Amino acid sequence: MGVEIEIKDLTKSFGKQLIWGDVTLTIPAGEICVMLGPSGTGKSVLLKTIIGLLKPDRGSVVIQGTDIASCPEKELYEIRKLFGVLFQDGAMFGSMNLYDNIAFPLREHTNKTESQVREVVMEKLDLVGLLGTEDKLPGEISGGMRKRAGLARALVLDPEIVLFDEPDSGLDPVRTSFLNQLIVDLNAQIDATFLIVTHDINTARMVPDNIGLLYHKHLAMFGPREMLLSSEEPVVRQFLNAQVVGPIGMSEEKDADELEAEKDMELPPLPPIPLQLEPSNGQPRRSQRAPGAWCKEHGIEPPPGSFQENMSMTTGG
Repeated sequence: MGVEIEIKDLTKSFGKQLIWGDVTLTIPAGEICVMLGPSGTGKSVLLKTIIGLLKPDRGSVVIQGTDIASCPEKELYEIRKLFGVLFQDGAMFGSMNLYDNIAFPLREHTNKTESQVREVVMEKLDLVGLLGTEDKLPGEISGGMRKRAGLARALVLDPEIVLFDEPDSGLDPVRTSFLNQLIVDLNAQIDATFLIVTHDINTARMVPDNIGLLYHKHLAMFGPREMLLSSEEPVVRQFLNAQVVGPIGMSEEKDADELEAEKDMELPPLPPIPLQLEPSNGQPRRSQRAPGAWCKEHGIEPPPGSFQENMSMTTGG
């Protein structure tokens, strides 16, 4: 069972440069959340702050009653054992084979015997579909396989929170789809709390239970997937539907002249909300909501064609 992450008034700067300020949200236990935002908005910085690698200027990150933004180093060390992290490039040790890479956290943080270590490593390799590759070096396998090996390593300590830092970075659309299915299947199996930083709009539209959007040094919105996919908020609508018209420009924010030129332009209609990706076995995850449930509960009329089987995966660009 995953654990809740309660973030309140979180602010982070590097020198005089504010990255984001007063970020407040609750990441529900056991659910899949995606954090989006234009490049340079501090999504990876947020992950590093959540795990305690960076200290915020102010605010709190409370996990199981402990504020990791201010707790002693000894407590932080213990809380970090709840986490598994998949880094952008897999972050594998190039001189170790996959088996030793995945076994590394077990040898460092547990007193397991080598036979017990082997049992866990082989179980996690099987979980990510990499049985038979344990003797290969990271340089001998594809980028997608390195991502899966990194995920196996992130899972060896049976974490209750798993952070994914752009897991689809460098992957083609087909491998991204396979990875998305793997993430959904894993969440169904281990029931941990997942937080994914990504730029991939199809991932954001189909995988998570909740979506957040960082923009212009603040959290623009965070909430259930259907809330954001039906939102008329300009920055949310523009980003989640990959549209040109809106406040986001090439340098994050458009200037006044650009916005003035767009003021009378008609926005394209919101694209249909796709069905959420289900586990391979067809059994809904514990946190998965019925299609259209949020819209119905809040009296929101979803875009025409939403929640249909085999619907187009276009994003309205």
